Amino acid sequence: MWSMMKDNVDMICSISELAAPFEKSHSIEEFLQQAVSIIARHMNASVCSIYLMDESRQSLVLRATEGLSKDSVGQVRLRIGEGITGMALKELRPIREGRGSENPHFKFVPGIFEEKFEAFLAVPILRGLGRIGVLVVQHVDPDYFTDNDVKALKAIAAQLAATIENAQLLMNMHTPAEPPQAPEGPHVWPSIIRGKGSSPGAAWGTAFVMGDLEISETVRTQAAAATLDDFRRALQESEEQLNRLQVETEERLGDFVSLIFSAQLLMLKDAQFAGAMLNAIKEEGLTPLEAVERQIGRYVDIFAKSPNPKLREKVQDLRDLEHRLLGNLVGAQEESRGYRGQIVIARDVLPSDIVKFSAQKAEGLVLLAGGATSHAAILARSLQLPMIHVQEPELLNLTAEHRVLMDANQGHLFIDPDDEVMNNYRALAASTQAARSGGIQVNEQTRTSDGTRIHLAANINLLSDLAIAKSFKAEGVGLYRSEFPFIIRNDFPSEEEQFRIYRRIVEEMEDRPVVFRTLDIGGDKMLSYYSHVDEANPFLGLRAIRFSLRNKDIFSQQLSALLRAGYGHELRIMFPLISSVDDFLAAVDVVNECKRQLAETRADYNDRPLLGVMIELPSAVEVIDELAAEADFLSLGTNDLVQYMLAVDRTNDQIVDWFVHYHPAVLRAIKRVVDAAQRAGKPVSLCGDMASDPAILPILIGLGLRHFSMHAQAIPRVQKHIEKISRDDAESQAAAVLGMGQVRQIEHYLNMRSSV
Repeated sequence: MWSMMKDNVDMICSISELAAPFEKSHSIEEFLQQAVSIIARHMNASVCSIYLMDESRQSLVLRATEGLSKDSVGQVRLRIGEGITGMALKELRPIREGRGSENPHFKFVPGIFEEKFEAFLAVPILRGLGRIGVLVVQHVDPDYFTDNDVKALKAIAAQLAATIENAQLLMNMHTPAEPPQAPEGPHVWPSIIRGKGSSPGAAWGTAFVMGDLEISETVRTQAAAATLDDFRRALQESEEQLNRLQVETEERLGDFVSLIFSAQLLMLKDAQFAGAMLNAIKEEGLTPLEAVERQIGRYVDIFAKSPNPKLREKVQDLRDLEHRLLGNLVGAQEESRGYRGQIVIARDVLPSDIVKFSAQKAEGLVLLAGGATSHAAILARSLQLPMIHVQEPELLNLTAEHRVLMDANQGHLFIDPDDEVMNNYRALAASTQAARSGGIQVNEQTRTSDGTRIHLAANINLLSDLAIAKSFKAEGVGLYRSEFPFIIRNDFPSEEEQFRIYRRIVEEMEDRPVVFRTLDIGGDKMLSYYSHVDEANPFLGLRAIRFSLRNKDIFSQQLSALLRAGYGHELRIMFPLISSVDDFLAAVDVVNECKRQLAETRADYNDRPLLGVMIELPSAVEVIDELAAEADFLSLGTNDLVQYMLAVDRTNDQIVDWFVHYHPAVLRAIKRVVDAAQRAGKPVSLCGDMASDPAILPILIGLGLRHFSMHAQAIPRVQKHIEKISRDDAESQAAAVLGMGQVRQIEHYLNMRSSV
């Protein structure tokens, strides 16, 4: 039995004595295990663990523990800032919690059995500015650790830092270099790989690494016996399947996405492409498998090396076609030789790739960190395709023999999960589906608890979003992102193509208002087929309204299509990234010129559109009174407003912690915009992630906002939160945070309010 008394002084001496003869240890792991055992014994702690920094992955790895499952050593990983442990290293300070599970940063890690340990103390292990790791102690009793324990563990951590750093060098010096050996057995994957969920949902299936087509021995054996007639049948079946996909995708999504399969169809019909494979089988005696592999490989090499970006993008089309041809060659019976039952893993993808994977029934998509862009996440959400971003390059080594389970709600990835984990997720998926089939109750109107009317509209990216928006009783479209039909294509859509989409949106929403945002490309939303811009800082470059004003032929086509589509309906056109009144007036001039040209051709069009400004830049906030006087309506684009006000690239994972939408400067800017709109008698709305944050909603209502736009699936949840808010309390909360000048003050206030 351990003594119930803590002996911190003796513990410090013991660690010091342990560090001195470290060279006698056989490994750093042995030393660390001795350290956690000593600390746990002297502090009478239920658990003591040491996490060390993995610089290559910028994450913490559990390296030694006393009290948790020994199987978790080397398996548990935490990102910097993840969980209380990750937060201690991120903020470079000890964190002591009487009840760790009540800390908003607490991270439940299944399988290590720490649920019963309430008291939590995490101390960073630092060496100068270097981050070595984190020392953690836990206890079953709440409020077990004291200020003295914090001081003692800080002293221990300081001693461990030097020892661990030296130990790593010593172990390298004392271990003779050995020639590299092939790994003994299969790679051992962590029980959980943590990433960032970009599009919600849970999915499972076999792994498919994009760009690499692994051919199983079964397929090779069957393909080796395939005949010329089998190959002709595979060609015909592939063509029929792609034609069906075009029709189905058009019916499901509209926009222009059916065209994404045209390249593959053209290849199948091309005499030099498909014909060369037929000739290789007939005249050279190659098997169909060999003919397919040789021809696809030849074109992949040509396309990949081409200076033409359009051709480089066709590499994945070739891989898709290879995937389909070989599947049909061996007589697979699935209706679509697509990606049903597979989790696609890729370094990065184009928007058109995401649409293809969705159309071909992929279960989910895993992207490696560095390819994370907001437009990819938005598009995946619209297509209801679960997606996770992770920083695990080893995932590219997965094969079709591996099962992958992804929980994009939590950002968790499991490789070859056991039956218990799989059964838990299957049960969760079944209950979620049952809840959906039972219907989600949404009121026609949204009101606060004291009757204040709040309007909830939907953000729309693709035509398929309209049905969801209407099912959740959206009161209109607060933001139609018109760039998505542009970024999922291989060239600019014509005015007529745009007109058909815009008209369909207006007609399907009937008498509900629709706000069309003009083309917002640039930044993280680049057009692969427009290579005229090569910018070091695309977020500060030729994007949004700047692109449109610089390319007035493209801008005029879009505006003309919008004016025609709005005939007989109220039409609202909004310009993004307006930095001055001059920008807005320049855009208005182009609208007026388009109206003049349409009148000359006697076309039907809306001659009195409402023209609005998206407030996303600090400069727009500074001239907000002048903009409110000129514009017909205002809309706060908070995703970019936060980015530009705080100079934080919202797509950069390294600085995501500085992207704080409750920063006092952001909240005060919103207040200025709302006040200016009210003085001018102009409507103002907010579209952005803030609109669906329950902690911020009362503040926004208290600031005077009454119109919000969000992803349609968030409407039921947001409505329920609003129904619990009173206007008076919201105004009190807004007044309180406007008086605070520090982020941590507001964060503390919001945490206190959420716990009430």
